[in-house]
Amino acid sequence: MATRVQFENNNEVGVFSLLTNSYCMVAIGGSENFYSVFEAELGETIPVIHASVAECRIIGRLCVGNRHGLLVPNTTTDTELQHIRNSLPDTVRIQRVEERLSALGNVISCNDYVALVHPDLDKETEEILADVLKVEVFRQTVASNVLVGSYCVLSNQGGLVHPQTSAQDQDELSSLLQVPLVAGTVNRGSDVVASGMVVNDWCAFCGMDTTSTEISVIESVFKLNEAQPSAITTTMRSSLIDSIA
Repeated sequence: MATRVQFENNNEVGVFSLLTNSYCMVAIGGSENFYSVFEAELGETIPVIHASVAECRIIGRLCVGNRHGLLVPNTTTDTELQHIRNSLPDTVRIQRVEERLSALGNVISCNDYVALVHPDLDKETEEILADVLKVEVFRQTVASNVLVGSYCVLSNQGGLVHPQTSAQDQDELSSLLQVPLVAGTVNRGSDVVASGMVVNDWCAFCGMDTTSTEISVIESVFKLNEAQPSAITTTMRSSLIDSIA
């Protein structure tokens, strides 16, 4: 199920949150409403951690993680690191990374098995990434953009890429990543898909402006409705017929 949510009237939810299969991070200083949406969907299954990174709230763009680990930039303070480490599940490793391209979320896109990275990422960072997140790393561009983390959103079920990604590129990326990819937008036509949404294997959150068409694309590529695909044809149909009758 994809849920619409806003952070302080801002639809770029992927900037202020990070979602994986074993934990979720949300920026501090948001409204209760923002947190309660995440808590309601995830609270029973994974921890929702309120945090800042490098004293900034744009945690979704500064960090990158999956169910195995979390990488944070070198500018993360000791207090923040300690707080995040204490809140994460025991199985998740956290590591500070010395990297020139310090907005890690903009230059790395990953799921639990593979990562796409900016072509100029340090070799050392690539090794840490492979080690901590237990992923295979590929240097790639998405629709000729080097900021793969901004223009590509991945889960273990599928991926959403920049709307101008050619069919050939999609095929190439899809065979690298071993998940189906689709080119699309969020927030009524925004091509910076990773800033507009976060996703894991069973739910997604996207900005309030996201249209129902965009949501249906998101739900189908990330296979979020697998549990109840027939709900629309049965429950809704019968209630529509009742109301017409």
